[in-house]
Amino acid sequence: MKTPIHLSAYERRVALVQETLSANSELTRKNARVLAVRVLDALDRIPEKVR
Repeated sequence: MKTPIHLSAYERRVALVQETLSANSELTRKNARVLAVRVLDALDRIPEKVR
């Protein structure tokens, strides 16, 4: 039996964006992850009222 892996909400968001970028471009998984982190960083800087 596999041990469940705990992922933070942030890691789940990164994985979601990473998978979306990988599925819709020719980016490698590694490059998609780097870009996903940068995208989420940019989105997190937008005030919540504006989002």
